[in-house]
Amino acid sequence: MKQVCISEFMDADAVAVLDACVRLRYEPGWVDQRDALLGALAQTDALIVRNRTQVDTELLDAAPALRVVGRLGVGLDNIDVKSCEARGIRVIPATGANARSVAEYVVTTALMLLRGAYQSDAAMVAGKWPRARLSEGREALGKTLGLIGFGDIGRLTARLAQALGMQVVAHDPALPGDHPVWRDTGVEPMKLEALLASADAVSLHVPLVPATRHLINAERLRGMKRGAVLVNTARGGVVDETALAAALHEGLLAGAALDVFEAEPLGAGGILAHAPNLVLTPHIAGVSFEANVRVSMMIADAVKNALGVQR
Repeated sequence: MKQVCISEFMDADAVAVLDACVRLRYEPGWVDQRDALLGALAQTDALIVRNRTQVDTELLDAAPALRVVGRLGVGLDNIDVKSCEARGIRVIPATGANARSVAEYVVTTALMLLRGAYQSDAAMVAGKWPRARLSEGREALGKTLGLIGFGDIGRLTARLAQALGMQVVAHDPALPGDHPVWRDTGVEPMKLEALLASADAVSLHVPLVPATRHLINAERLRGMKRGAVLVNTARGGVVDETALAAALHEGLLAGAALDVFEAEPLGAGGILAHAPNLVLTPHIAGVSFEANVRVSMMIADAVKNALGVQR
């Protein structure tokens, strides 16, 4: 019987599907117990991870029987894909399964930052009434959302924003200006600097590769439209966190939201600790209840098929 190991949390129904047809070890705590994980992989045929388990050369050396890596999500920067390919190991991401969750997070968070009215709890319970200041929030209608990266998640985000009356522009070097997607979606392609200068809200949808590391740096933050807001659900290294904190302190941006960080989990204190108008969430944009069900079942089925096992 094939052996499958799962090192991070997975929906219970999908775990049960696998448990019915493989020798399963479901240990979501392994993500923080590296030695225990490596020690369990000698006879493992498939490994299922999220974004924190590092599937690197050390892990692959500890798993000589490994033939499949299932990724409960879409980003692959925690997986050494080239080494997997060289060893004949198939890497399977959950492409598309959490797109709706991310798109809803982006639009909701951009609206919250533009309105600027949802971080007044401390003042209110202290007996203050900041009505005048909070009455200056902005509506979505007529505002411009700029998407950096225009793949499946970016396109779904565009549709949701357009339904609220927003104009959407996007920058994606992989898509030429005459690509039919621009016409089909009603989204205007733009150069990066032009997008940053014109968008009221900017959302990132690019992988973390050398070309995108610190894509949003101090210079580009200064080039953003005054009063704009920034949302990052892509990868932490795409934004220079030190530069972002400085931009918020200087009032260059009206606000920002980070769901991803250069180091995860985010440690206590640090450069982001006292940045104003900053919303922080723990890498959950793509992990709604419904998305977790879809992602987990997609990967369970894909791993079963790749291993050639049936329930």
